[in-house]
Amino acid sequence: MTRRFKKIIGQNKTVIGMIHLQALPGTPQYAGSVNQIIRKALDEARIYQQAGIDALMIENMHDVPYTKNDVGHEISTLTGLIAYLTKKETGLPLGIQILAGANKAALAAAYTAGADFIRAEGFVFGHLADEGYIDSQAAELLRYRKYIGAEHIAIFTDIKKKHSSHALTADLDIVEMAHAADFFLSDGLIVTGMHTGDTADINELKKVKQATDLPVLIGSGVNLNNVADYLAVADGLIIGSYFKKDGYWANDVDGDKVKALMKKVRNIK
Repeated sequence: MTRRFKKIIGQNKTVIGMIHLQALPGTPQYAGSVNQIIRKALDEARIYQQAGIDALMIENMHDVPYTKNDVGHEISTLTGLIAYLTKKETGLPLGIQILAGANKAALAAAYTAGADFIRAEGFVFGHLADEGYIDSQAAELLRYRKYIGAEHIAIFTDIKKKHSSHALTADLDIVEMAHAADFFLSDGLIVTGMHTGDTADINELKKVKQATDLPVLIGSGVNLNNVADYLAVADGLIIGSYFKKDGYWANDVDGDKVKALMKKVRNIK
């Protein structure tokens, strides 16, 4: 278990609730109101907090189609502002992901907002994503973290990331990718299914957990029925789709679903 993970999360078996920001300025579905985006995000943060969530993460999921690696300042600055306000409102551990592969932007936003961690895709090994080829960024990202004095911010990294083809690394199983991420100083590993909301392979999770001392989180597909199985192995859960009405990521957060799952998690703990 890494020092940063322990300091940020403070416990094992942590549940991280996703806040999917409404489409941000300049993206095709932006509706023209920054204030509305902020209000919506803070409303969801309060719902999560009242339902007993352990931590939160902000993501620009509605910014489809995503740019690759670089986003405009209008994206990173507003994300940082919302993160700052969310952290101030809830006091909960808070993470940021900026799609797609905009890991340096996420790190800068997290640093200025007082957030605690980022979720990074493309940390080790390149892969072909919806947006095109995503190259590995570990060396550049960790040097940037050092440069801006953000070493207290953890970087949790996807391996064999969802929504991607891994044909170029087909000769490497997920354990080899876990070893590489560990060697390249990841603070935690994220295992997912093939798409948003898809369940992760429990056998792959077990293999990764046995192969490394890093914290391992599940990044998709957790629900009330399988949460006990995942918690028996994983150190944390990132949940978005299941917490939304009708289980669809773009819908509003359903506070009753959050409460029910968190009650079950507390009983398991």
